[in-house]
Amino acid sequence: MWLGLVVIALVIAADQISKFFVLEKLTEGLPVACTSFFNWVKVWNTGVSFSLFNDYGRFGVVVLTIFALGVSVFLFWWMLKETNKLKITALAFIIGGALGNVYDRIRFGAVLDFLDFHYNDMHWPAFNLADSFICTGVFILICLEFFNGKKKGLDEV
Repeated sequence: MWLGLVVIALVIAADQISKFFVLEKLTEGLPVACTSFFNWVKVWNTGVSFSLFNDYGRFGVVVLTIFALGVSVFLFWWMLKETNKLKITALAFIIGGALGNVYDRIRFGAVLDFLDFHYNDMHWPAFNLADSFICTGVFILICLEFFNGKKKGLDEV
């Protein structure tokens, strides 16, 4: 359990520290080019990933916050029952990322995004560290299940 709590705290801290610097150093809507494929940019997202449900105003923020908290509680319950340290870490990544974004929604009414990858004029939707941790955690869980399923399939043959 301690591993999960420490990872959750570290994820939230990394996310909020990165957002603090973005709030202090970047001007909204004015990208700072770093490479030919990456910019720092300060944008607000009231929706979820890729700005889905971005047009639902305060109601959407409340619903998404409640949903994220509910998912976090379920994942925390799962994490408490888990013994695999990699799975605990993956669940903690997801929980910490979700709570980092929930904190933004409660504090600002939107999530601060700032990582902007692009190729020529095609931009991937901006995202933040919390989103990165969530995606990494989900990827680890999928890989663990995939390889665990392969192992089970081989044992049954």
